[in-house]
Amino acid sequence: MPITLAVPKEILAGEQRVALVPAVAAKLADQGAAVRIEQGAGAGIRTPDSAYVGAELAVDAAAVFAGAQVILKVQPPTLAEIELMPEESVLIGFLAPHQHPEAVKRLQSRRITAFAVELIPRISRAQSMDALSSQAAVAGYKAALMGASLLGRFFPMLTTAAGTIRPAKVLVIGAGVAGLQAIATAKRLGAQVEGYDVRSAAKEQVESLGAKFVALDVKADAAGGYARELTDEEKQRQQALLAQHIAKADVLICTAAIPGRAAPKIVSEDMVRGMKSGAVIVDLAAETGGNCALTAPGETIQIGDVVIHGPLNVPSSMAEHASEMYAKNLQNFLGLMLKDGALTIDWEDEILARSVVTHAGEIKHEPTRQMIEGGTP
Repeated sequence: MPITLAVPKEILAGEQRVALVPAVAAKLADQGAAVRIEQGAGAGIRTPDSAYVGAELAVDAAAVFAGAQVILKVQPPTLAEIELMPEESVLIGFLAPHQHPEAVKRLQSRRITAFAVELIPRISRAQSMDALSSQAAVAGYKAALMGASLLGRFFPMLTTAAGTIRPAKVLVIGAGVAGLQAIATAKRLGAQVEGYDVRSAAKEQVESLGAKFVALDVKADAAGGYARELTDEEKQRQQALLAQHIAKADVLICTAAIPGRAAPKIVSEDMVRGMKSGAVIVDLAAETGGNCALTAPGETIQIGDVVIHGPLNVPSSMAEHASEMYAKNLQNFLGLMLKDGALTIDWEDEILARSVVTHAGEIKHEPTRQMIEGGTP
Protein backbone atom coordinates (compact mmCIF):
# COMPACT_ATOMS: atom_id res chain seq x y z
CA MET A 1 0.00 0.00 0.00
CA PRO A 2 1.44 3.42 -0.94
CA ILE A 3 2.24 5.91 1.78
CA THR A 4 -0.20 8.78 2.27
CA LEU A 5 1.09 12.35 2.06
CA ALA A 6 -1.23 14.74 3.89
CA VAL A 7 -1.38 18.47 3.10
CA PRO A 8 -3.56 20.53 5.47
CA LYS A 9 -4.82 24.03 4.88
CA GLU A 10 -2.52 26.52 6.62
CA ILE A 11 -4.36 28.11 9.53
CA LEU A 12 -1.97 30.88 10.62
CA ALA A 13 -3.67 34.23 10.08
CA GLY A 14 -2.55 35.77 6.80
CA GLU A 15 -0.74 32.67 5.53
CA GLN A 16 -1.59 32.13 1.85
CA ARG A 17 0.97 29.50 0.91
CA VAL A 18 0.34 25.78 0.55
CA ALA A 19 2.87 22.98 0.95
CA LEU A 20 2.08 21.27 -2.37
CA VAL A 21 1.02 22.76 -5.69
CA PRO A 22 -0.85 20.53 -8.17
CA ALA A 23 2.11 19.91 -10.48
CA VAL A 24 4.31 18.67 -7.64
CA ALA A 25 1.47 16.66 -6.10
CA ALA A 26 1.09 14.87 -9.43
CA LYS A 27 4.82 14.08 -9.58
CA LEU A 28 4.76 12.62 -6.08
CA ALA A 29 1.76 10.51 -7.05
CA ASP A 30 3.76 9.25 -10.03
CA GLN A 31 6.44 8.16 -7.57
CA GLY A 32 3.94 5.94 -5.81
CA ALA A 33 2.60 8.20 -3.04
CA ALA A 34 -1.08 8.76 -2.30
CA VAL A 35 -1.69 12.50 -1.90
CA ARG A 36 -4.46 13.80 0.37
CA ILE A 37 -5.32 17.52 0.36
CA GLU A 38 -7.61 19.37 2.72
CA GLN A 39 -10.37 21.20 0.90
CA GLY A 40 -9.47 24.84 0.26
CA ALA A 41 -5.76 24.30 0.93
CA GLY A 42 -4.87 26.00 -2.36
CA ALA A 43 -7.27 28.92 -2.02
CA GLY A 44 -4.46 31.31 -1.10
CA ILE A 45 -2.78 30.68 -4.46
CA ARG A 46 -6.11 30.79 -6.31
CA THR A 47 -5.97 27.07 -6.99
CA PRO A 48 -9.25 25.14 -6.77
CA ASP A 49 -9.48 21.68 -5.27
CA SER A 50 -10.23 20.30 -8.74
CA ALA A 51 -6.69 21.22 -9.87
CA TYR A 52 -5.29 18.50 -7.62
CA VAL A 53 -6.11 15.76 -10.11
CA GLY A 54 -5.93 12.32 -8.58
CA ALA A 55 -5.53 13.58 -5.02
CA GLU A 56 -7.92 12.57 -2.27
CA LEU A 57 -9.84 15.53 -0.83
CA ALA A 58 -10.41 15.75 2.93
CA VAL A 59 -13.16 17.84 4.45
CA ASP A 60 -11.20 19.06 7.48
CA ALA A 61 -7.93 18.78 9.39
CA ALA A 62 -8.96 15.64 11.25
CA ALA A 63 -9.76 13.89 8.00
CA VAL A 64 -6.57 15.00 6.24
CA PHE A 65 -4.35 13.77 9.08
CA ALA A 66 -6.15 10.46 9.71
CA GLY A 67 -3.83 7.56 8.93
CA ALA A 68 -1.27 9.74 7.12
CA GLN A 69 2.34 8.58 7.14
CA VAL A 70 3.82 11.94 6.03
CA ILE A 71 2.46 15.43 6.74
CA LEU A 72 3.65 18.42 4.73
CA LYS A 73 3.19 21.92 6.11
CA VAL A 74 4.47 25.45 5.66
CA GLN A 75 4.06 27.00 9.11
CA PRO A 76 4.89 25.30 12.42
CA PRO A 77 1.98 23.14 13.62
CA THR A 78 -0.26 24.25 16.46
CA LEU A 79 -0.72 22.00 19.49
CA ALA A 80 -4.22 21.22 18.22
CA GLU A 81 -2.84 20.10 14.86
CA ILE A 82 -0.22 17.91 16.53
CA GLU A 83 -2.97 16.15 18.54
CA LEU A 84 -4.58 15.14 15.24
CA MET A 85 -1.37 13.75 13.73
CA PRO A 86 -0.93 9.96 13.89
CA GLU A 87 1.71 8.81 16.32
CA GLU A 88 5.02 7.90 14.65
CA SER A 89 4.11 9.80 11.49
CA VAL A 90 6.59 12.09 9.70
CA LEU A 91 6.17 15.88 9.67
CA ILE A 92 8.09 18.15 7.30
CA GLY A 93 7.90 21.96 7.34
CA PHE A 94 9.19 25.12 8.95
CA LEU A 95 9.20 24.33 12.68
CA ALA A 96 11.09 27.21 14.36
CA PRO A 97 11.79 24.93 17.36
CA HIS A 98 13.46 27.68 19.39
CA GLN A 99 10.20 29.66 19.24
CA HIS A 100 7.81 26.75 19.81
CA PRO A 101 9.18 24.58 22.63
CA GLU A 102 5.74 23.31 23.66
CA ALA A 103 5.09 22.07 20.14
CA VAL A 104 8.46 20.30 20.13
CA LYS A 105 7.65 18.58 23.41
CA ARG A 106 4.29 17.44 22.06
CA LEU A 107 5.90 16.11 18.87
CA GLN A 108 8.37 14.26 21.08
CA SER A 109 5.67 12.73 23.26
CA ARG A 110 3.70 11.56 20.21
CA ARG A 111 6.86 10.01 18.75
CA ILE A 112 6.52 12.02 15.57
CA THR A 113 9.58 12.28 13.34
CA ALA A 114 9.70 16.01 12.64
CA PHE A 115 12.02 17.57 10.07
CA ALA A 116 12.59 21.34 10.09
CA VAL A 117 13.31 22.54 6.57
CA GLU A 118 15.16 25.57 7.94
CA LEU A 119 17.74 23.18 9.42
CA ILE A 120 18.60 21.55 6.09
CA PRO A 121 22.38 22.04 5.79
CA ARG A 122 23.54 24.47 3.14
CA ILE A 123 25.68 22.03 1.21
CA SER A 124 25.80 21.57 -2.55
CA ARG A 125 23.75 18.38 -2.54
CA ALA A 126 20.94 20.09 -0.61
CA GLN A 127 20.59 23.23 -2.73
CA SER A 128 17.42 21.98 -4.41
CA MET A 129 15.87 21.40 -0.96
CA ASP A 130 16.86 24.74 0.55
CA ALA A 131 13.50 26.23 1.50
CA LEU A 132 15.12 29.05 3.44
CA SER A 133 16.77 30.26 0.24
CA SER A 134 13.72 29.88 -1.97
CA GLN A 135 11.53 31.85 0.42
CA ALA A 136 14.25 34.43 1.08
CA ALA A 137 14.46 35.09 -2.66
CA VAL A 138 10.77 35.98 -2.64
CA ALA A 139 11.23 38.24 0.39
CA GLY A 140 14.21 40.07 -1.09
CA TYR A 141 12.43 40.73 -4.36
CA LYS A 142 9.34 42.03 -2.57
CA ALA A 143 11.43 44.20 -0.19
CA ALA A 144 12.76 46.24 -3.10
CA LEU A 145 9.22 46.73 -4.41
CA MET A 146 8.05 47.76 -0.95
CA GLY A 147 10.85 50.32 -0.74
CA ALA A 148 9.98 51.73 -4.17
CA SER A 149 6.30 51.91 -3.24
CA LEU A 150 6.87 53.68 0.09
CA LEU A 151 9.44 56.13 -1.28
CA GLY A 152 7.94 59.32 -2.64
CA ARG A 153 10.57 59.48 -5.36
CA PHE A 154 11.52 57.67 -8.55
CA PHE A 155 14.04 54.85 -8.39
CA PRO A 156 15.58 55.34 -11.86
CA MET A 157 17.24 58.40 -13.34
CA LEU A 158 14.77 60.15 -15.63
CA THR A 159 15.52 62.76 -18.25
CA THR A 160 12.37 64.75 -18.88
CA ALA A 161 11.30 68.07 -20.38
CA ALA A 162 11.08 69.29 -16.81
CA GLY A 163 14.68 68.40 -16.12
CA THR A 164 16.75 65.42 -15.02
CA ILE A 165 15.78 63.41 -11.94
CA ARG A 166 18.66 61.74 -10.17
CA PRO A 167 18.32 58.03 -9.32
CA ALA A 168 17.44 56.92 -5.80
CA LYS A 169 20.19 55.52 -3.59
CA VAL A 170 19.46 52.12 -2.07
CA LEU A 171 21.57 50.47 0.63
CA VAL A 172 21.02 46.77 1.37
CA ILE A 173 22.38 45.41 4.65
CA GLY A 174 22.99 41.68 4.51
CA ALA A 175 23.98 40.00 1.25
CA GLY A 176 22.49 36.57 1.73
CA VAL A 177 19.83 35.27 -0.64
CA ALA A 178 17.27 37.90 0.38
CA GLY A 179 19.78 40.73 0.26
CA LEU A 180 21.15 39.74 -3.13
CA GLN A 181 17.65 39.48 -4.57
CA ALA A 182 16.83 42.92 -3.14
CA ILE A 183 20.00 44.31 -4.72
CA ALA A 184 19.21 42.75 -8.10
CA THR A 185 15.63 44.02 -8.05
CA ALA A 186 16.58 47.55 -6.98
CA LYS A 187 19.15 47.62 -9.80
CA ARG A 188 16.51 46.50 -12.30
CA LEU A 189 14.33 49.37 -11.11
CA GLY A 190 17.15 51.78 -11.90
CA ALA A 191 18.43 52.73 -8.46
CA GLN A 192 22.04 53.27 -7.43
CA VAL A 193 22.66 50.35 -5.10
CA GLU A 194 25.16 49.58 -2.36
CA GLY A 195 25.39 46.30 -0.46
CA TYR A 196 26.96 45.53 2.90
CA ASP A 197 27.77 42.24 4.62
CA VAL A 198 30.33 41.11 7.17
CA ARG A 199 31.08 37.92 5.21
CA SER A 200 34.13 38.15 2.97
CA ALA A 201 32.50 36.15 0.17
CA ALA A 202 29.75 38.74 -0.21
CA LYS A 203 31.88 41.36 -1.95
CA GLU A 204 32.16 39.47 -5.22
CA GLN A 205 28.47 38.53 -5.13
CA VAL A 206 27.33 42.11 -4.55
CA GLU A 207 29.59 43.49 -7.26
CA SER A 208 28.47 40.80 -9.73
CA LEU A 209 25.01 42.35 -9.57
CA GLY A 210 26.33 45.78 -10.47
CA ALA A 211 26.16 47.20 -6.96
CA LYS A 212 28.92 48.84 -4.93
CA PHE A 213 30.18 46.89 -1.91
CA VAL A 214 30.53 48.75 1.38
CA ALA A 215 33.73 47.30 2.81
CA LEU A 216 34.51 46.87 6.51
CA ASP A 217 37.84 45.30 7.40
CA VAL A 218 36.23 42.55 9.50
CA LYS A 219 35.87 38.88 8.57
CA ALA A 220 32.89 37.30 10.26
CA ASP A 221 32.32 34.16 8.20
CA ALA A 222 30.75 31.23 10.04
CA ALA A 223 29.70 27.70 9.17
CA GLY A 224 26.94 27.09 6.65
CA GLY A 225 27.40 30.35 4.79
CA TYR A 226 26.18 32.44 7.70
CA ALA A 227 27.90 35.20 9.65
CA ARG A 228 29.04 34.96 13.25
CA GLU A 229 28.01 37.55 15.80
CA LEU A 230 30.38 40.54 15.90
CA THR A 231 32.37 41.55 18.96
CA ASP A 232 31.52 44.83 20.68
CA GLU A 233 34.55 46.51 19.11
CA GLU A 234 33.60 45.22 15.67
CA LYS A 235 30.04 46.45 16.15
CA GLN A 236 31.31 49.96 16.91
CA ARG A 237 33.43 49.98 13.75
CA GLN A 238 30.50 48.64 11.76
CA GLN A 239 28.16 51.36 13.02
CA ALA A 240 30.66 54.13 12.35
CA LEU A 241 31.08 52.99 8.75
CA LEU A 242 27.41 52.33 8.06
CA ALA A 243 26.23 55.62 9.55
CA GLN A 244 27.91 57.49 6.70
CA HIS A 245 26.21 55.39 4.02
CA ILE A 246 22.83 55.21 5.74
CA ALA A 247 22.73 59.01 5.93
CA LYS A 248 22.90 59.19 2.12
CA ALA A 249 20.37 56.42 1.38
CA ASP A 250 16.87 57.02 0.10
CA VAL A 251 15.92 53.41 0.86
CA LEU A 252 17.57 51.13 3.41
CA ILE A 253 16.73 47.41 3.17
CA CYS A 254 17.77 45.28 6.17
CA THR A 255 18.08 41.50 5.81
CA ALA A 256 20.73 40.43 8.35
CA ALA A 257 19.84 37.36 10.42
CA ILE A 258 21.46 34.83 12.74
CA PRO A 259 19.71 31.41 12.65
CA GLY A 260 17.91 30.63 15.90
CA ARG A 261 18.75 34.02 17.41
CA ALA A 262 17.22 37.48 17.58
CA ALA A 263 18.18 39.68 14.63
CA PRO A 264 21.33 41.75 15.24
CA LYS A 265 20.66 45.43 15.94
CA ILE A 266 22.66 47.22 13.27
CA VAL A 267 20.75 50.46 12.70
CA SER A 268 20.56 52.66 15.79
CA GLU A 269 18.04 55.38 16.60
CA ASP A 270 20.70 58.01 15.93
CA MET A 271 21.29 56.55 12.46
CA VAL A 272 17.58 56.74 11.70
CA ARG A 273 17.38 60.34 12.82
CA GLY A 274 20.37 61.14 10.63
CA MET A 275 18.68 59.87 7.45
CA LYS A 276 17.32 62.01 4.65
CA SER A 277 13.87 63.50 4.95
CA GLY A 278 11.48 61.09 3.24
CA ALA A 279 13.84 58.12 3.45
CA VAL A 280 12.44 54.61 3.88
CA ILE A 281 13.63 51.58 5.87
CA VAL A 282 12.30 48.14 4.92
CA ASP A 283 13.32 45.76 7.71
CA LEU A 284 12.99 42.15 6.54
CA ALA A 285 14.46 41.05 9.88
CA ALA A 286 11.29 42.24 11.64
CA GLU A 287 10.25 38.59 12.13
CA THR A 288 13.02 38.18 14.71
CA GLY A 289 12.99 41.67 16.18
CA GLY A 290 14.47 43.73 13.34
CA ASN A 291 17.91 45.04 12.39
CA CYS A 292 16.72 48.58 13.18
CA ALA A 293 16.35 49.51 16.83
CA LEU A 294 13.07 51.32 16.11
CA THR A 295 11.37 48.68 13.93
CA ALA A 296 7.85 47.75 15.04
CA PRO A 297 7.26 44.21 13.70
CA GLY A 298 4.15 44.08 11.55
CA GLU A 299 3.75 47.84 11.45
CA THR A 300 4.70 50.83 9.33
CA ILE A 301 5.72 53.77 11.49
CA GLN A 302 7.23 57.18 10.97
CA ILE A 303 10.11 58.52 13.03
CA GLY A 304 10.58 62.18 12.20
CA ASP A 305 10.50 62.21 8.40
CA VAL A 306 11.68 58.58 8.01
CA VAL A 307 9.27 55.70 7.31
CA ILE A 308 10.13 52.34 8.91
CA HIS A 309 8.32 49.31 7.50
CA GLY A 310 8.51 46.04 9.46
CA PRO A 311 6.75 43.43 7.27
CA LEU A 312 6.02 39.93 8.51
CA ASN A 313 5.73 36.71 6.49
CA VAL A 314 6.71 38.44 3.26
CA PRO A 315 6.83 35.25 1.15
CA SER A 316 3.10 34.79 1.77
CA SER A 317 2.46 38.05 -0.08
CA MET A 318 3.67 36.31 -3.25
CA ALA A 319 2.08 33.01 -2.37
CA GLU A 320 1.83 31.48 -5.84
CA HIS A 321 5.52 31.41 -6.72
CA ALA A 322 6.56 31.01 -3.08
CA SER A 323 4.40 27.87 -2.85
CA GLU A 324 5.68 26.55 -6.18
CA MET A 325 9.30 26.81 -5.08
CA TYR A 326 8.57 25.46 -1.60
CA ALA A 327 6.71 22.46 -3.02
CA LYS A 328 9.69 21.64 -5.23
CA ASN A 329 11.96 21.91 -2.18
CA LEU A 330 9.76 19.37 -0.38
CA GLN A 331 9.65 17.08 -3.40
CA ASN A 332 13.45 16.98 -3.53
CA PHE A 333 13.71 16.44 0.23
CA LEU A 334 11.17 13.62 0.06
CA GLY A 335 13.28 12.09 -2.70
CA LEU A 336 15.80 11.15 0.01
CA MET A 337 13.18 9.01 1.76
CA LEU A 338 10.60 7.96 -0.81
CA LYS A 339 11.64 4.79 -2.66
CA ASP A 340 9.09 2.99 -4.84
CA GLY A 341 6.23 4.35 -2.78
CA ALA A 342 7.78 3.25 0.51
CA LEU A 343 9.31 5.48 3.18
CA THR A 344 12.91 4.69 4.12
CA ILE A 345 14.91 7.06 6.33
CA ASP A 346 18.68 6.73 6.09
CA TRP A 347 20.09 8.34 9.23
CA GLU A 348 23.57 8.17 7.73
CA ASP A 349 22.46 10.87 5.28
CA GLU A 350 23.80 14.20 6.56
CA ILE A 351 20.79 16.13 5.26
CA LEU A 352 18.27 14.01 7.17
CA ALA A 353 20.38 13.70 10.30
CA ARG A 354 20.95 17.44 10.63
CA SER A 355 17.40 18.56 9.86
CA VAL A 356 15.50 16.22 12.19
CA VAL A 357 14.15 17.80 15.40
CA THR A 358 12.31 14.88 17.02
CA HIS A 359 12.35 11.13 16.38
CA ALA A 360 11.31 8.02 18.34
CA GLY A 361 10.37 10.04 21.40
CA GLU A 362 13.65 11.96 21.55
CA ILE A 363 14.69 15.52 20.70
CA LYS A 364 17.46 14.99 18.18
CA HIS A 365 18.35 18.63 17.42
CA GLU A 366 20.93 19.36 20.11
CA PRO A 367 20.37 23.13 20.58
CA THR A 368 16.64 22.50 20.92
CA ARG A 369 17.22 19.62 23.34
CA GLN A 370 19.45 21.77 25.53
CA MET A 371 16.91 24.61 25.49
CA ILE A 372 14.08 22.28 26.56
CA GLU A 373 15.78 19.62 28.67
CA GLY A 374 18.96 21.38 29.77
CA GLY A 375 22.16 19.52 30.43
CA THR A 376 25.39 19.32 28.45
CA PRO A 377 25.78 18.32 24.81
